[in-house]
Amino acid sequence: MDGDGVLQGIEGGIAPFELLLAGVGACSAVDVLMILKKQRQTIKNLVVQVEPKKINNDIGYSEYKSIHMHYILEGPIDQTKAEKALKLSVEKYCSVSKALEKASKISYSVEIKKE
Repeated sequence: MDGDGVLQGIEGGIAPFELLLAGVGACSAVDVLMILKKQRQTIKNLVVQVEPKKINNDIGYSEYKSIHMHYILEGPIDQTKAEKALKLSVEKYCSVSKALEKASKISYSVEIKKE
């Protein structure tokens, strides 16, 4: 764990908010994999890119107005099933995204690489 320059971080670790972003990506990825497996989809690889939109406020710290998660799935996966899995994960099952949605708008998209 590390902080920014204000905290005299040594830049040797992940910052707390980056850890939170990694957590939402991992939480949702597990859900998506489990949902698609139950739907008999073959997933060869999954990458989740989590991109926050930061705004500076008058108080002196940054706020994250929105978070976009882009899922890149590899394999012979049905587009409709993938979209449904993402929706279920982000909007219903992932406890991290449910906690974050109170402070930030969460959006998502999917890309499927058939091979």
